[in-house]
Amino acid sequence: MIRIVITGVCGRMGRCITQGIAQQTDMELVGAIQYPSHPHIGSDAGVVAGIGEIGVPITGKLEDALQNADVVIEFSKPKATLEHLQQVVSTEKAIVIGTTGFDSDELATIKALASEIRCVMAPNMSLGVNVMIQALDLIAKALGDDYNIEVIEAHHNHKSDSPSGTALRLAETVATTLGRDLDEVGIHGRHGIVGARPKKQIGIHAVRGGDTAGDHTMLFTTEGEQLSVIHRAHSPEAYAKGAIRAARWVVNAPKGLHDVSEVLFHSQKHD
Repeated sequence: MIRIVITGVCGRMGRCITQGIAQQTDMELVGAIQYPSHPHIGSDAGVVAGIGEIGVPITGKLEDALQNADVVIEFSKPKATLEHLQQVVSTEKAIVIGTTGFDSDELATIKALASEIRCVMAPNMSLGVNVMIQALDLIAKALGDDYNIEVIEAHHNHKSDSPSGTALRLAETVATTLGRDLDEVGIHGRHGIVGARPKKQIGIHAVRGGDTAGDHTMLFTTEGEQLSVIHRAHSPEAYAKGAIRAARWVVNAPKGLHDVSEVLFHSQKHD
């Protein structure tokens, strides 16, 4: 059995992952972590997730749960994720990181720490989105610089970071393929008299509202035609499935920082 700890267990993703793990025959939940002042501390994680008692109380201390764990599935806040990652490294466990909103310094710290353990990290755990990322590389190579590129993303009104980590990853994928620096050509929304659109500009636009689980659209537009590549997540279950699949893969992965694309290609060869 693969022994799992979930951080941020009371959040949308945490509850959905708890539900998903309960359906696996090769996994068991051995730890449920939430920030110490949360009102559900002490409650049963299964009850909070809506699946009934599973005998795993929610606690505020990851270090206590790590002793009996194989892998941590991390969906919390950037500061907490860095603290949790350090604890995972100290106990030589594995981790799947789905948290977003890191700055450049935090990402550098994660890369350094992750080199010491087995870690999968992605701004979006959806398997469909990660297939989309692979497809965008091919599309950008084929279309080249003759198409204007825009990214539009939409999420629920509780999402704290903007634009989404996924939108940035999509834009970075295309920019890298085309030999562009996203920091130079990326623009986040437009307002006022901005003039004609620079040919190599990549627009990134964020929409927030309701309970939208996650929509991402890549537009490749030129005179006479438009190509749209769209991924829509209808519920957090899409991300939970990817995180659970990554957790199953990472326990036997080589040490270092891995991407969900590795999980996909490995699974295609061995499933």
